[in-house]
Amino acid sequence: MKTLLERPISESARHQLPDDIHPVLKRVYAARNITGKDDLDNSLTRLHSPVALKGLSQAVDLLMAALQKQERILVVGDFDADGATSSALMVAVLREMGAESVDYLVPNRFEFGYGLTPEIVKVASATAPDLIITVDNGISSLSGVAAARQQGIRVLVTDHHLPGSELPRADAIVNPNQPGDTFPSKNLAGVGVAFYLLMALRGRLRESGWFERGERKEPNLAEFLDLVALGTVADLVPLDHNNRVLVQQGLQRIRAGRCRPGIRALLEVAGRNASRLVAADFGFAVGPRLNAAGRLDDMSLGIDCLLSANPAQARQLAEQLDALNRERREIEADMKTQALEHVKQLHFDADHLPMGLCLYNADWHQGVIGILAARIKERFHRPVIAFAPAGSGEIKGSARSIPGLHIRDTLDAIAARHPEVLQKFGGHAMAAGLSLAESQLPVFEAAFQAELKERLDEQALTGVLESDGALDAGEFNLELAELLRSAGPWGQGFPEPLFDGCFTVVNQRVVGEHHLKLSVRPDGGRQALDAIAFNQAAEHQLAKGQRVRLAYRLDSNEYRGSLGLQLMVEMIYILK
Repeated sequence: MKTLLERPISESARHQLPDDIHPVLKRVYAARNITGKDDLDNSLTRLHSPVALKGLSQAVDLLMAALQKQERILVVGDFDADGATSSALMVAVLREMGAESVDYLVPNRFEFGYGLTPEIVKVASATAPDLIITVDNGISSLSGVAAARQQGIRVLVTDHHLPGSELPRADAIVNPNQPGDTFPSKNLAGVGVAFYLLMALRGRLRESGWFERGERKEPNLAEFLDLVALGTVADLVPLDHNNRVLVQQGLQRIRAGRCRPGIRALLEVAGRNASRLVAADFGFAVGPRLNAAGRLDDMSLGIDCLLSANPAQARQLAEQLDALNRERREIEADMKTQALEHVKQLHFDADHLPMGLCLYNADWHQGVIGILAARIKERFHRPVIAFAPAGSGEIKGSARSIPGLHIRDTLDAIAARHPEVLQKFGGHAMAAGLSLAESQLPVFEAAFQAELKERLDEQALTGVLESDGALDAGEFNLELAELLRSAGPWGQGFPEPLFDGCFTVVNQRVVGEHHLKLSVRPDGGRQALDAIAFNQAAEHQLAKGQRVRLAYRLDSNEYRGSLGLQLMVEMIYILK
């Protein structure tokens, strides 16, 4: 059970916000350090200029030369939703700009692992590319880049992951997190980096008269913002103002029906109404279906869906992705049960778990360990690394962290102290991947626990749920729910409003085996409200008349063409 705390509000920010903003929304914005209309302006004019991106000029030079000479271009992506959207964006836009030979390749995670490896370069060389462009990977591909250049293939790295102590010797690197880069936002997803590069390329092509020759039509890059929005949200990068602009602009185009067939088909199979799309739908409905291809099969399926211009073909591919996602859920559920049983068998006191959990099972699926680590982290509020076998005595791990622990830096420190343990690693502050010999797992786990003792304290291991305070009885209305829904985009680093208050249970029932469907009456109110608490049926059996404190989101539920008010319950606290 998480501790519920009220989110601190910047009073100076609240006073700077316009008076015509609803008082509840003003409170919400002030708690997220929004200080004025400029912070709420999500028009494209608010995007940061690309010029500060280090390496951008060299990257555009490479692409200009490739276009002018009609060289063979190969895009090498990652096998997650950010990688899929980045690959589709790069391929689609370069084709529209006049590239006659551009294709993509995504490593199969089970055969080649992550990134531009020498093995992938060998596969790529069969098509004799002149230029390889990495998207959402490459910053740690030292040997892969070297292998490509040895074969006379130029390499352009576009990435957003944190670099190691050494950069690959690519012909150009565009990454806002590389040393010496002064781009104002360090939170771009891989698809955001690709979008910025393509913006700069279009500008250079326009200046050169490229689009006036050969009857080429200059592409409107705003038409590709549905891909950028999807990849940005699905990759869980912080939604700073620059990313909110990218996401909001993509959402608006999808709501207006200006959406590529693949994303429309994915929304349809997920049961989402495109005209009422919010950022969370990317994270909970579309992203997982794309990711399922990379986790269980081949991400080419997802990229082909995003690239398809044929609605019927896109729908067929989306249905295949939906089926893979259902399979992924079944595998994940079994693995989660096994993981929780494993933790139970370790006989830890529930109140004195170790600072971090390393979980390994020889039967686990490589493609699902990232989700498993995230689920176990949510359950115990501990850093978690889940491992699965990778063949030839090697295991691969997926790490998920908690606020206060930079997991990639933690792995870097372990690698420095125990250079013989980790074969490779990389990632972000909150998520990372790693590989090691199975025989080294006990050594690694001991080093991991020792590192956590230096970096974490007990306070960091206490889960906190931040609330935006209580709502008055008169504020439980559909108008406010719709206002909050449209006031984002909400997401990582810019959380959707969460409120808390005391209620009386009118009735409850279990739906879908795991969820609680509730009717509750707020203190001071007469009308009972619908509420749903997902995956909490096993934790609570509530009686009629019981008093509870709920942490909830105010939302509107669309059912059979009509809208109704509904509380999305995050946490239930029993009152005595």
